[in-house]
Amino acid sequence: MDELLRQLEALALGAIPTLVLFIVLVLAYRYILFGALMKMRAERRERTVGAMEKSRLAIAAADARTQEYEARMRAGRAEIFRRREQRIQQLNAERESALAAARLAAQQRVHEAQMALQAQTVEAQKQIEVSAGQLAALVLAAVLPPAPAESSR
Repeated sequence: MDELLRQLEALALGAIPTLVLFIVLVLAYRYILFGALMKMRAERRERTVGAMEKSRLAIAAADARTQEYEARMRAGRAEIFRRREQRIQQLNAERESALAAARLAAQQRVHEAQMALQAQTVEAQKQIEVSAGQLAALVLAAVLPPAPAESSR
């Protein structure tokens, strides 16, 4: 067993310089390389977060522009619809005006025709009255025999 302890002691004494060198390398790594790595990693993270924030802002600006565009499109459509309705109303008013003028002209023609018909009726009645006496005489002459001449009495 003594021998085993001596071998372990020799091994432990031989391992001390390796252990010291390992600790020095770990500390050197920690101060020289790891700090720089962490600093670079934090910088990259900040850049990434900054880029993401910029992209969020760009998306928000694009959304605002899209909403503005949509609002202008709605306003344009509303204006087109308003103008179309106005044009339809104007055309309807013109049509109603034309119909009223045509109706008035037709009423005037009807009135003139009625007046002309009335005048013809009056004229026809006068002609009938004038010719009624003549027709009555003709009918009497045709129905009654001629009367003997009174000069023979």
